[in-house]
Parts: sequence; C-alpha cells; structure tokens
Amino acid sequence: MRAIIPVAGIGSRLRPHTYTLPKVMLNVAGKPIIGHIMDHLRKEQIDHATVIVGYMGEKVRTYLGKHYPDINVTYVEQEERLGLGHSIYIARETLGDEPALIILGDTVFDVDLAGLLECPHSALGVKEVEDPRRFGVAETAAWRITRLVEKPEVPTTNLALVGLYLIRNTPLLKECLTELVEGDHRTRGEYQLTDALQMMIDRGETFVPYHVVGWYDCGKPETLLETNQHLLQQQADRGQLPPVDGQVHGSVIIPPVFLGEGCRVTNSVVGPFATIAENAQVSDSVVRDSIIGDSATVAASMLERSLVGANATILGRFRRINVGDSTELDFR
Repeated sequence: MRAIIPVAGIGSRLRPHTYTLPKVMLNVAGKPIIGHIMDHLRKEQIDHATVIVGYMGEKVRTYLGKHYPDINVTYVEQEERLGLGHSIYIARETLGDEPALIILGDTVFDVDLAGLLECPHSALGVKEVEDPRRFGVAETAAWRITRLVEKPEVPTTNLALVGLYLIRNTPLLKECLTELVEGDHRTRGEYQLTDALQMMIDRGETFVPYHVVGWYDCGKPETLLETNQHLLQQQADRGQLPPVDGQVHGSVIIPPVFLGEGCRVTNSVVGPFATIAENAQVSDSVVRDSIIGDSATVAASMLERSLVGANATILGRFRRINVGDSTELDFR
C-alpha cells in the first residue's frame, strides 16, 4: 500500500499565514496539518508515501524528514497547478500495481483507516453536507457508486467526497489519468480526479462509499479554528494532551488546551480550545479558542477566535485578529 498526498496548493484563503508557510504546515491542535495525516499512516503501518509538493515545498520536506524518518517518502514537484487529476498524474510513475490511498493534504479526518483498508473494492470517503455545490459528489445505487460530479450547479445528492480515496486498480487509474491529461479533457479549466474516477467506473471498476463522520476542513481561518476545537477535545477525551507541569505560572488553564514544548504561560487564563505552540509566551492575558504560533508573544491581551503566526508579537487589549508570521502589533 502506498499513500499519495497532494500538498502543492497555495492556500490563498488562509493568508496572511500562507505567505510564509504552505497550508499543510499550519499548526492545528499542536502539530502541522500534514502531521495529523502522517500519524494515520504510521498507525496503519503504511511506510511508503508520495508527497506532491509545490509552493514552499522545502518546508514540507524538512518537517517530514525530521519527524517521520520511518516513512519512506518520495517527493514529486508540481510546477503547474492544473487540478487534482494533474497532481496525481505527474506522480503516476511512483505507483506500481499495488493499491493506493490518496489523501488530500488540506483535510484532517478522524476515521478508522483499518476498516477502509479492509474494503475489497475501491472506495471513496463520503459525508453528507448541507451545500454539496462546493464539493465533488457521489451518486449511489444499492451499495455502489454509479456517478461522480465535480461541484455540481444542481446537486442530485448531498454525498460529498471528503478527500480520501482507496484505489484497488492502480493500473486502470494511471490509464485513465493519462487519457484525461494527454487528451486535454478539462472540467472548469482543470484536470479533475473525479473525471478520471468516473472513467474507471465506466470501464467496470467497482467503487463503494465509505462514510466518514469525523472530517474537518482546514481551508479557511474559521474552519481551521473549528478543526482545532474538535481535535483538542478528542485528544483530551483520549488522554493524549501533553502535561502542563512547569510551563504554567500563576495562571488558570481551562481544558482542553495544548501547550507546546518550551512555551510559558504567566498570570493568564488560557482555554478552552487554545493551542499554544512551541516556545510561545503568554502573559497577563486571556486566550481562548485560538492558535498561537511558534515563538509568538502575547502580552496584556484578550484573544478569542484568533490566529497568531510564528514569531508574532501581540501587545495591548481585546481584539479579534488574524495575523501572519513575524507580525508585530502593539495596541497600547
């Protein structure tokens, strides 16, 4: 089994943070988004992965090399962003005949991967959503998927694809991707993976839906914070949050809260749902439902539903903010 993880996107909806970091390197619940994905691979003993990089890809390479040396990662550079189908197409040479697990790099999920991997057919992760027009959707009959449509104007189903694809017939996938790209068959100006998968269905490949309950979008500031909430609560329920001994002085911690290595909280109230990253400093402040980046400083401030980038400095009074790396604000 090989995992395929496309992470070449720019993440324009998460600016200013993505001016200095690729989206998948943004911290949520104590580690980068891609770290949560790699933890799933490690748990299921998937030790070969293809990571498709682009924008600031060297930061992804450095992080994975340091924290996941046990996973054999092959990197593919996507110079032109021509759609998800194109992304998988340029990585096709890393695929053999073994099954492949495609995981979109901007999604965090809480799913039993073991159950998915035991499926005898190709399978697509799906979830019912309120507005399926934003997603690829799957039409089903009986127990199998019959049709895939990318961002339909008039959806016939609310069953959205969540970015988790188990492909049993990888030779057929490569054949369909090659025909799609080299034949220049585009939808909305891009080569869509859903179109290649539909070609597979038309040629007899059986796809079944795999329902995913815990699927968390990290594409916008508000959804990133919601994902942070979900993951912190899960970690607290499972007893997985690190201890806070030695890092808290004269302060109140309202769980769930993640305190990174080397961070310090003084004379403050932190939580619930706060992530304080490595070496960050919080003093004389109230911080809740927020993510404070590596080596950031927050003093004499009240922050709620805020994102503070690495090395940023926030001094002052209550504000709702969204500032990127190396920012310095003084509200005094």
